[in-house]
Amino acid sequence: MSHTTLLLIAAAGVATLLLLILRAKVQPFVALVVVSIAVALAAGVPAADLVKTIEEGMGSTLGHIATIIALGAMIGRIIELSGGAQSFAHSLIDRFGSKRTPLALTVAGFLLGIPVFFEVGLIILMPIAYGVARASRKPLLVYALPMGAAMLTVHAFLPPHPGAVAVTQAIGADQGLVLLMGVPVTAVVILLGYLVSRRMTRREYPMDPAVYAEVYGEDGADGADESPAAGGAPVAPAPDGQATGGAPAAPAPDGHGTAVLTKPAPTLADDGVAPPSFAMVLTLIVTPILLILAGTLGQNLLAEGSTLRAVLTVLGAPMVALLLDVALCAYFLGTRRGWDRTHIANVMTSALPPVAMVILVAGAGGVFGKVLVASGIGDAIADVLDRTGLPAIFLAFLMALALRAAQGSTTVALITTAGILTPLLQRADLSTGQLSLVALAMGAGGLAVSHINDAGYWMFTKLAGLDVATGLRTWTVLTTTMGVMGFGLTAALWPLV
Repeated sequence: MSHTTLLLIAAAGVATLLLLILRAKVQPFVALVVVSIAVALAAGVPAADLVKTIEEGMGSTLGHIATIIALGAMIGRIIELSGGAQSFAHSLIDRFGSKRTPLALTVAGFLLGIPVFFEVGLIILMPIAYGVARASRKPLLVYALPMGAAMLTVHAFLPPHPGAVAVTQAIGADQGLVLLMGVPVTAVVILLGYLVSRRMTRREYPMDPAVYAEVYGEDGADGADESPAAGGAPVAPAPDGQATGGAPAAPAPDGHGTAVLTKPAPTLADDGVAPPSFAMVLTLIVTPILLILAGTLGQNLLAEGSTLRAVLTVLGAPMVALLLDVALCAYFLGTRRGWDRTHIANVMTSALPPVAMVILVAGAGGVFGKVLVASGIGDAIADVLDRTGLPAIFLAFLMALALRAAQGSTTVALITTAGILTPLLQRADLSTGQLSLVALAMGAGGLAVSHINDAGYWMFTKLAGLDVATGLRTWTVLTTTMGVMGFGLTAALWPLV
């Protein structure tokens, strides 16, 4: 089959995928599997080999990433339910001081965003942003915008988040190097995003009256201007009984508001025990990162065959590092604080249903990538991309950005980009360090252009009380700016690896 025909089949496959997800509202896992089967048959993969190709694609992908995603979700769940996330955020606010509370919440979003998924992180931290906005009488967007962008940046760039893990596995990058270069790149992007958001929130933006009342109280809503501002300081008097400790006040007697956003931050966790300390939560967050980095450094710096290298290699394997951290979280945040074994097991189990579909989507992306390779479409695409003369890192960023803008999901965009570009990257004979930078460039593309087809866009804008136009002017512009900056930083590291 000619390259032109294969490319047309590939284009039709991607277009069909987008139509199924966007127009027909088909679940991404089902859409990916259906399109993979159709592309395989159209491209001439023998019917007898079709099931084997699908199984190989699913197995080779999930064999690496399913355990990592599941263990990462367990860590985040234990930290969340132990009260550690809220305690950690409040401790940062105390350390940074009231004048730098937006920066404190941004740092909290960065650090908590590593073990906690983006959507869960928003639910955990948004009540704190509500509380400090009410106590300070400052605009909610000042606190919420950089905090939410920080969590989304981590979600796009760093393992153990599903897109980053799947990309690293698919293109043959090293997870330790992705973390070694990605953590500082992500930190710088988040800091720059914080500075950009400070300028963006100097002007006034319209804010939904219901959310305004949720944040500043019913009295504030009644006395406020008919178009309350998310970007300008509220002018209504503070309601009686407003929270002063940085947590939203309790719901109004009439039941107005969302319970999860109005629940006051307790001094005790839900189990009646004092929440974990700042140092404890921080240690548990960074432990798997440090173990993975130690394993990577050991393999690159220590002599082959040495005992220390062997030990660090085992401890630094992402699966082992996360498994050890799960055990540490279970003990220090569970057993030592009075949780019995049944409760700990239930907490860990509760982390799995939310990530089950994410794992399946990642596996379906692996199927799509395997089909592209087995059918010869991958080589045809590699030939075309080779002729463009564009660097692989730039192609990775542009393709991920385009797919992210087209269908909304960061994870689907990253997995699909990896499947399309893997043959080109194999042909380019890049080093492990260069492949790790390519993975980060894809993450930068997956961060950008969060708009109306992205569930994260709707979640943030609804919680922040923004209308569609304001969300596009703030959240979409900020995430796109941060994605471009992330790619620029990643490209600047290319000559160094």
